[in-house]
Amino acid sequence: MTNQMGMTAEPCDVAVIGGGPGGSTAAALLARRGYKVIALEKAHHPRFHIGESLLPMNLPVFERLGVLDKVRALGVFKPGADFEADNERGYNTYAFARAIGNSPTHAYQVWRQDFDKMLYEHARECGADAREGHEVVNVEQNGPRETRLDVRTDDGRNYRIQASYVVDASGRDAFLSTKKKLRRKNDQHQSAAIFGHYRGAERRVGEDAGNISIYSFEHGWMWMIPLPDDVMSVGAVCRPDYLKQRKGRTVEFLLDTLKLSPALWQRVERARLIGNEVRVTGNYSYDSTQMGGPGWVLVGDAFAFLDPVFSSGVYLAMSAAEQAVKVVDAALREPHTEKALLRKLEKRQRAGMDRFSFFIYRFNGPVMQQMFRQPRNAWQLEQSVISMLAGDLFDTPKVLWRLQLFKLVYAICGLRDWRRWRAEHEYRLAQARSQFTGGNTPLDKA
Repeated sequence: MTNQMGMTAEPCDVAVIGGGPGGSTAAALLARRGYKVIALEKAHHPRFHIGESLLPMNLPVFERLGVLDKVRALGVFKPGADFEADNERGYNTYAFARAIGNSPTHAYQVWRQDFDKMLYEHARECGADAREGHEVVNVEQNGPRETRLDVRTDDGRNYRIQASYVVDASGRDAFLSTKKKLRRKNDQHQSAAIFGHYRGAERRVGEDAGNISIYSFEHGWMWMIPLPDDVMSVGAVCRPDYLKQRKGRTVEFLLDTLKLSPALWQRVERARLIGNEVRVTGNYSYDSTQMGGPGWVLVGDAFAFLDPVFSSGVYLAMSAAEQAVKVVDAALREPHTEKALLRKLEKRQRAGMDRFSFFIYRFNGPVMQQMFRQPRNAWQLEQSVISMLAGDLFDTPKVLWRLQLFKLVYAICGLRDWRRWRAEHEYRLAQARSQFTGGNTPLDKA
């Protein structure tokens, strides 16, 4: 296929932009269905990413993809999440085994560079033509089944691809969303993060050893994620105004920040910061006005980015990719079904993100903090929150209606202390309008 400029375009059924979890999932499953898939990743695996904590609802996706044993070999067993509390232990454990839906009873914590590399290699094993160091620099659509992609390799070559369908899983680059002017900043929420990796940090004892631990402090929240080889990912997600205060060495600012949580600092103070390396990122929340159109679909962070507080990024990306594969397959075989299927997919994805968002937006507020520190299980509301933490946000009615009831209970609690609730609400909206420029490391790219 030759265009007006004489450059031959390489044909394929589906081009997948991005080699993170969402892109690799889509590439593997489409190749399995017999399509000619070209997957394009601008970097080379392994490449660093944060976002190491997976959700139980990832596991059925891993199983269908055929990589569950590989994930198990890479990961640290994660039985739940714990949140700081005013009790003898100093924390409450939200064990995934107590979820009320059908979600698995555990998940894993992984080094993302190893996890992403494994998924990309798996896509290649499934038959996808997976190319690294190949960056899509331009896209031009000439028809619903005719999209031209201009690609530049990191050794200076340029070539073109002609695809019948494009799956954009370019992460926070949001390639198509930006090009089509669909991307919009979230006016409800914004945060920024500073983090590093420690060796020798104190883990929880016994069955809680693999938990992700969450701590609150005046300016946001902090995480501790156990990783293989006695490594602990430690960081703080902060209001932008707080992170703007950092001066001098970023390492010192991280240490000063971690000390603001005495319970966390007690677990970290004798540990060693690996490589003396600290990363900072402006963690902008955003979405796109449209998830797909004739011949294209957005998955993962290429469509929307929420916040890392409940580790939702990898699951939302891989789940969306799995659903998007069904849409692409149907659209290529029966084009008249595409519009309705894309509309259904977007409605489903937005509903799941909205359920996460309710908790994310309010997590730093006094009402939600109190509910997490002193959970009550009347009407199984605590267990519904555990199901939310497990990622069971799409298809389980007994979870979904209880989450609606939780919102009502939250509103009643908020009315009891409405001045503090209102002050926090107004502050959150003001921070969402704040401008912050940090590093460019994605927190939860998928």
